[in-house]
Amino acid sequence: MTRTGGPVTPGRDAAREAAERELSKPVYHQNDPGLLQRAMNRFWEWVGDLFDRASGSAPGGTLGLVAIAVLVALAATALWWRLGTPRRTAGGHGHLFDEGIRSAADHRAAAEAHATAGRWTEAVQERMRAVVRALEERTLLDPRPGRTADEAAAEAAVSLPAHTAELRAAARTFDEVTYGARPGTPDAYATLRTLDEALSRTKPLLTGPRS
Repeated sequence: MTRTGGPVTPGRDAAREAAERELSKPVYHQNDPGLLQRAMNRFWEWVGDLFDRASGSAPGGTLGLVAIAVLVALAATALWWRLGTPRRTAGGHGHLFDEGIRSAADHRAAAEAHATAGRWTEAVQERMRAVVRALEERTLLDPRPGRTADEAAAEAAVSLPAHTAELRAAARTFDEVTYGARPGTPDAYATLRTLDEALSRTKPLLTGPRS
Protein backbone atom coordinates (compact mmCIF):
# COMPACT_ATOMS: atom_id res chain seq x y z
CA MET A 1 0.00 0.00 0.00
CA THR A 2 1.40 3.33 -1.09
CA ARG A 3 1.47 6.12 1.39
CA THR A 4 0.51 9.57 0.19
CA GLY A 5 1.48 12.79 1.90
CA GLY A 6 1.33 16.57 1.31
CA PRO A 7 2.27 18.32 -1.95
CA VAL A 8 5.72 17.60 -3.24
CA THR A 9 8.00 20.64 -3.09
CA PRO A 10 10.44 20.77 -6.05
CA GLY A 11 14.10 21.29 -5.41
CA ARG A 12 15.81 24.68 -5.78
CA ASP A 13 17.35 23.91 -9.18
CA ALA A 14 14.13 22.51 -10.58
CA ALA A 15 12.19 25.55 -9.37
CA ARG A 16 14.69 27.92 -10.97
CA GLU A 17 14.55 26.08 -14.28
CA ALA A 18 10.76 26.12 -14.24
CA ALA A 19 10.74 29.86 -13.54
CA GLU A 20 13.23 30.54 -16.35
CA ARG A 21 11.12 28.52 -18.79
CA GLU A 22 8.04 30.45 -17.79
CA LEU A 23 9.69 33.88 -18.00
CA SER A 24 11.20 33.07 -21.41
CA LYS A 25 7.75 32.98 -22.99
CA PRO A 26 7.16 35.83 -25.50
CA VAL A 27 4.16 37.14 -23.58
CA TYR A 28 6.51 38.45 -20.88
CA HIS A 29 8.73 40.33 -23.37
CA GLN A 30 6.28 42.22 -25.55
CA ASN A 31 7.26 45.58 -24.05
CA ASP A 32 11.00 44.94 -23.79
CA PRO A 33 13.21 47.60 -25.43
CA GLY A 34 14.52 46.70 -28.86
CA LEU A 35 18.15 46.07 -29.77
CA LEU A 36 18.73 49.69 -30.77
CA GLN A 37 17.16 50.98 -27.57
CA ARG A 38 19.29 48.65 -25.47
CA ALA A 39 22.40 49.81 -27.30
CA MET A 40 21.45 53.46 -26.74
CA ASN A 41 20.83 52.78 -23.04
CA ARG A 42 24.28 51.24 -22.70
CA PHE A 43 25.82 54.16 -24.59
CA TRP A 44 24.27 56.74 -22.29
CA GLU A 45 25.32 54.70 -19.27
CA TRP A 46 28.88 54.82 -20.62
CA VAL A 47 28.61 58.58 -21.16
CA GLY A 48 27.31 59.02 -17.64
CA ASP A 49 30.19 56.99 -16.19
CA LEU A 50 32.69 58.98 -18.29
CA PHE A 51 31.17 62.26 -17.12
CA ASP A 52 31.34 61.12 -13.49
CA ARG A 53 35.01 60.17 -13.81
CA ALA A 54 35.85 63.43 -15.60
CA SER A 55 34.01 65.54 -13.05
CA GLY A 56 36.01 63.92 -10.29
CA SER A 57 39.33 64.88 -11.89
CA ALA A 58 38.39 68.31 -13.33
CA PRO A 59 39.13 71.43 -11.22
CA GLY A 60 35.97 72.33 -9.33
CA GLY A 61 34.34 68.94 -9.88
CA THR A 62 31.15 68.82 -11.93
CA LEU A 63 30.77 72.61 -11.96
CA GLY A 64 34.27 73.02 -13.33
CA LEU A 65 33.64 70.45 -16.06
CA VAL A 66 30.44 72.24 -17.10
CA ALA A 67 32.30 75.56 -17.24
CA ILE A 68 34.98 74.03 -19.48
CA ALA A 69 32.33 72.57 -21.80
CA VAL A 70 30.60 75.96 -22.05
CA LEU A 71 33.88 77.70 -22.90
CA VAL A 72 34.63 75.15 -25.64
CA ALA A 73 31.14 75.60 -27.10
CA LEU A 74 31.51 79.40 -27.07
CA ALA A 75 34.90 79.16 -28.78
CA ALA A 76 33.48 76.88 -31.49
CA THR A 77 30.53 79.24 -32.02
CA ALA A 78 32.83 82.25 -32.31
CA LEU A 79 35.02 80.43 -34.84
CA TRP A 80 31.98 79.44 -36.93
CA TRP A 81 30.70 83.04 -36.80
CA ARG A 82 34.08 84.39 -37.87
CA LEU A 83 34.70 81.97 -40.73
CA GLY A 84 31.12 81.35 -41.82
CA THR A 85 29.67 78.15 -43.21
CA PRO A 86 32.15 76.34 -45.48
CA ARG A 87 31.16 76.29 -49.12
CA ARG A 88 32.43 74.07 -51.86
CA THR A 89 34.33 75.90 -54.55
CA ALA A 90 36.06 74.76 -57.67
CA GLY A 91 39.59 75.80 -56.83
CA GLY A 92 38.15 78.67 -54.77
CA HIS A 93 37.50 80.83 -57.86
CA GLY A 94 33.92 80.20 -58.95
CA HIS A 95 34.70 80.58 -62.65
CA LEU A 96 31.90 80.12 -65.14
CA PHE A 97 33.96 78.28 -67.75
CA ASP A 98 36.42 75.58 -66.82
CA GLU A 99 36.94 73.94 -70.20
CA GLY A 100 37.91 74.96 -73.72
CA ILE A 101 35.97 77.63 -75.58
CA ARG A 102 32.61 76.46 -76.90
CA SER A 103 29.88 78.40 -78.65
CA ALA A 104 26.58 79.37 -77.10
CA ALA A 105 24.90 76.85 -79.38
CA ASP A 106 27.19 74.12 -78.05
CA HIS A 107 26.30 75.00 -74.46
CA ARG A 108 22.59 75.09 -75.30
CA ALA A 109 22.79 71.67 -76.94
CA ALA A 110 24.60 70.26 -73.92
CA ALA A 111 22.03 71.83 -71.59
CA GLU A 112 19.13 70.29 -73.50
CA ALA A 113 20.82 66.89 -73.51
CA HIS A 114 21.29 67.04 -69.73
CA ALA A 115 17.69 68.18 -69.25
CA THR A 116 16.38 65.32 -71.36
CA ALA A 117 18.34 62.88 -69.21
CA GLY A 118 17.08 64.50 -66.00
CA ARG A 119 20.50 65.83 -64.99
CA TRP A 120 19.16 69.19 -63.86
CA THR A 121 22.28 70.45 -62.10
CA GLU A 122 24.37 70.05 -65.25
CA ALA A 123 21.53 71.43 -67.36
CA VAL A 124 21.38 74.60 -65.24
CA GLN A 125 25.14 75.04 -65.42
CA GLU A 126 25.29 74.66 -69.20
CA ARG A 127 22.33 76.98 -69.77
CA MET A 128 23.96 79.72 -67.70
CA ARG A 129 27.13 79.28 -69.70
CA ALA A 130 25.08 79.54 -72.88
CA VAL A 131 23.59 82.83 -71.64
CA VAL A 132 27.00 84.35 -70.97
CA ARG A 133 28.62 82.99 -74.13
CA ALA A 134 25.76 84.38 -76.22
CA LEU A 135 26.33 87.83 -74.70
CA GLU A 136 30.03 87.53 -75.54
CA GLU A 137 29.20 86.55 -79.12
CA ARG A 138 26.99 89.65 -79.39
CA THR A 139 29.91 91.74 -78.01
CA LEU A 140 27.79 92.79 -75.05
CA LEU A 141 30.43 91.21 -72.85
CA ASP A 142 34.16 91.07 -73.48
CA PRO A 143 35.43 87.47 -73.49
CA ARG A 144 37.39 87.21 -70.27
CA PRO A 145 38.80 84.04 -68.66
CA GLY A 146 38.03 83.67 -64.99
CA ARG A 147 34.81 85.63 -65.04
CA THR A 148 32.30 84.58 -62.36
CA ALA A 149 28.56 84.29 -62.81
CA ASP A 150 28.00 87.30 -60.54
CA GLU A 151 30.46 89.40 -62.53
CA ALA A 152 28.83 88.40 -65.81
CA ALA A 153 25.38 89.29 -64.50
CA ALA A 154 26.52 92.69 -63.22
CA GLU A 155 28.32 93.54 -66.47
CA ALA A 156 25.45 92.34 -68.67
CA ALA A 157 22.94 94.42 -66.69
CA VAL A 158 24.64 97.59 -67.95
CA SER A 159 23.46 97.01 -71.51
CA LEU A 160 20.39 94.97 -70.58
CA PRO A 161 18.96 96.89 -67.60
CA ALA A 162 15.44 95.52 -68.06
CA HIS A 163 16.76 92.06 -67.14
CA THR A 164 18.94 93.03 -64.18
CA ALA A 165 16.92 91.08 -61.62
CA GLU A 166 16.71 87.98 -63.82
CA LEU A 167 20.44 88.04 -64.51
CA ARG A 168 21.28 88.30 -60.82
CA ALA A 169 18.88 85.47 -59.99
CA ALA A 170 20.43 83.32 -62.73
CA ALA A 171 23.92 83.93 -61.35
CA ARG A 172 22.75 83.05 -57.86
CA THR A 173 21.18 79.83 -59.13
CA PHE A 174 24.39 78.88 -60.94
CA ASP A 175 26.46 79.47 -57.79
CA GLU A 176 24.05 77.50 -55.61
CA VAL A 177 24.05 74.39 -57.79
CA THR A 178 27.76 74.57 -58.62
CA TYR A 179 29.34 75.55 -55.31
CA GLY A 180 26.56 75.37 -52.72
CA ALA A 181 25.64 71.68 -53.16
CA ARG A 182 22.06 72.59 -54.06
CA PRO A 183 20.63 70.32 -56.78
CA GLY A 184 19.27 71.78 -59.97
CA THR A 185 15.55 71.52 -60.67
CA PRO A 186 13.31 71.54 -63.74
CA ASP A 187 11.89 74.90 -62.65
CA ALA A 188 15.35 76.44 -62.28
CA TYR A 189 16.31 75.19 -65.73
CA ALA A 190 13.07 76.45 -67.30
CA THR A 191 13.68 79.89 -65.79
CA LEU A 192 17.19 80.03 -67.26
CA ARG A 193 16.01 78.86 -70.67
CA THR A 194 13.31 81.55 -70.67
CA LEU A 195 15.92 84.16 -69.76
CA ASP A 196 18.24 82.94 -72.51
CA GLU A 197 15.48 83.22 -75.10
CA ALA A 198 14.35 86.63 -73.82
CA LEU A 199 17.88 88.06 -73.93
CA SER A 200 18.30 86.95 -77.52
CA ARG A 201 15.27 89.09 -78.45
CA THR A 202 16.16 92.12 -76.32
CA LYS A 203 17.73 95.14 -77.93
CA PRO A 204 20.71 96.21 -75.82
CA LEU A 205 21.22 99.69 -74.43
CA LEU A 206 24.63 100.23 -76.02
CA THR A 207 25.31 103.57 -74.35
CA GLY A 208 24.52 102.28 -70.87
CA PRO A 209 21.80 103.48 -68.53
CA ARG A 210 21.25 107.19 -68.06
CA SER A 211 22.26 108.65 -64.72
